[in-house]
Amino acid sequence: MNSSTIHHVNTGLIIISCIIAFFVPFELFLFSYGVLGPLHYLTEIGWLHKKSYFTKGKYDFLILTATCIIMVYFNFNPTKKSTGYLPDLIAFGLLSSIAFVFMKDWLYRAALLVLAVISISYLNNGNTYFTWIAIFLPTIIHVFIFTWLFMLYGTLKERSWPGIISILTLIACAVVIFMVQPQGLFYQVSEYSQKSYSMFAELNVRLIQFFHMGELTSASDVYTSNAGFVIMRFVAFAYTYHYLNWFSKTSVIKWHQVPKKILIATVGLWLLSIALYAYDYNIGLKVLFFLSFLHVFLEFPLNLTSFVGIGKELSSLGKTKV
Repeated sequence: MNSSTIHHVNTGLIIISCIIAFFVPFELFLFSYGVLGPLHYLTEIGWLHKKSYFTKGKYDFLILTATCIIMVYFNFNPTKKSTGYLPDLIAFGLLSSIAFVFMKDWLYRAALLVLAVISISYLNNGNTYFTWIAIFLPTIIHVFIFTWLFMLYGTLKERSWPGIISILTLIACAVVIFMVQPQGLFYQVSEYSQKSYSMFAELNVRLIQFFHMGELTSASDVYTSNAGFVIMRFVAFAYTYHYLNWFSKTSVIKWHQVPKKILIATVGLWLLSIALYAYDYNIGLKVLFFLSFLHVFLEFPLNLTSFVGIGKELSSLGKTKV
């Protein structure tokens, strides 16, 4: 497919994701996260490896991987002190990526890493630090904000009108989800869906608080309140399209062009992941927790590279107009 066709396909996928999310948000999220998610992690990590993780050092990804391992350890072995380490480690992964992307000399890198630690020691005193770094950054910022920025970068590079339509459609659908709030819910969330989604409920609670959509009497309100459904529609829409966007660009990204053995192993692990989720969704979440966060950590350098790319393209566009 040519780039214009891909953009048109993506526009269609955005609209379809939005419509389905509007009517069955919890089920759509659970399907997307359990079926599309693992294949996305596996293929993106493989693709990032081929691209040397967009860093200047050959082994920079090992530092990001080690940071992720430590974070996962503290997540499953929580103490009063270790809970505060979770956002610190995520922030360190993001800030250290600045050194990995823009610096090759280890003296400068070491200096920046020290500055990152010092900065984090100040930032973690903020009231909203945990919410933004531990809750929003690896979830809704990763799947919605970063995805939109990737789309913007590609559109600016191509000077593509179909691309502009896609990025505007993504924003428009998100706005519609928040603006159209029918009083009364379309269905009752099943006990299975509530149990399976329980590990994510904190994200919904924090988003409801962030958008000032009312006070919740308990976490279970995310399954029974209008505000809970509005936020869930947005979350399901953002995650579903995040995965579909990746797979729709297979012909451009070419993540599937790997040795046959790796492709077979990837498909095998993906099918095993689906089986785990089918057997017990919460077991699947725990087993794949590391992989889900690892792809977030390893993508940080790509995120930064895209930000810089957007700046360069906008600057180039300004010069062209002059």
